[in-house]
Amino acid sequence: MKTSKFLLGFAMAIILVGCAADDTADVIINQEGGNPSNPTNPGTSEIGGTLTEDLTLTTGTEYKLTTALIVPEGFTLNIEPGAVIRATTGADVYVAIMQGGQIMAEGTSTNPIVFTSDSTTPNAGDWGGLIILGKAPINSVSGGDATSTSEIGGLPYGGSATDDNSGILKYLRIEYSGGAADASSENNGFSFYGVGNGTTIEYIQAFEGKDDGVEFFGGTVNASFVSVIGAQDDSIDWTEGFTGTLTNVYIEHRQAHDKGIEGDGFNTDIGNNADPLFWSAPTINNITINGNGSSNENEAVRLRAGTRALFNNVLISGFAEGFDLDSDGADSPTGQGVIDGDTGVTDISFDDVTVNLKNDTGDTFGEAEFFTGIGNGTGADYTSWNGGWTRN
Repeated sequence: MKTSKFLLGFAMAIILVGCAADDTADVIINQEGGNPSNPTNPGTSEIGGTLTEDLTLTTGTEYKLTTALIVPEGFTLNIEPGAVIRATTGADVYVAIMQGGQIMAEGTSTNPIVFTSDSTTPNAGDWGGLIILGKAPINSVSGGDATSTSEIGGLPYGGSATDDNSGILKYLRIEYSGGAADASSENNGFSFYGVGNGTTIEYIQAFEGKDDGVEFFGGTVNASFVSVIGAQDDSIDWTEGFTGTLTNVYIEHRQAHDKGIEGDGFNTDIGNNADPLFWSAPTINNITINGNGSSNENEAVRLRAGTRALFNNVLISGFAEGFDLDSDGADSPTGQGVIDGDTGVTDISFDDVTVNLKNDTGDTFGEAEFFTGIGNGTGADYTSWNGGWTRN
């Protein structure tokens, strides 16, 4: 071990035994040119570990993320505009903001914050991604302040604080994320677990990720100016009772991919076990979804497992199916949301889409009940807000 390395958070490692399965207990921060007693403003640094004090990543500095960086309750990860964090290869290399911790990451349109791969030939799935865990409601537990645990790291999330505040993300880009820990545990670009609407999320991009670009596991957080390019699974995904609002969303598919949006009312991996039950019910305003052409037989939007969702101003191009709605009995009444007026689309345009709506819910409704204003959608107006901070 180099003398410049030091061990952080030994006591926290004992407390956070749930992290051991994901190898976050015995991690270190390697500072070269910094002060080993204060992990703030280092010169050239390798970062990782469980923080025992606030950490600031500074403008004009590149950092190497060598293992999971955990921000526990009571601590803050501050990231200044222009900071670049290069992650070494591995699914266990990620950043996790735990319940009660915060990330304050405010880039600018001309000086964004970038998380990317440290590989000289980067590829989707090179590293994990950014995980934020809050105390807002989820429907995969029995309500109140009960929590679930994240599939990566086994970290707790959920509760009853709808206005929980996990910090600020602005002008932040994540590249080449989505490394899989195993067959059932995969990182996303951005994973928001039970994040509350006191959190600010604006101008974020997931670029060339192996799994989902942005996924919401319950919570009430709102997000605006969201760009997902080249995700190989779903670009936007929600589950476990997500009820936030997404405004100005741009999705562009490239190589092999799954859905533009996959929305679930509950977590289909564990089943509908919420009491009292509430469905995912987000609102999506101003969204463009560009696929690879209708001959590729993909779906732009799949709604299932009882989710509700209201869409306003939508532009979809290059898909075999625009919207596919699925249901599986009384525990998954996706179609009932349409009948009740809780699910539908206002102002939408299609280009190179073979089937606008596929109804596999068992309930009776058609395009006239689901869509209002076909031909009126203009989408996200991406070129008006993507300049300077996104990758194309």
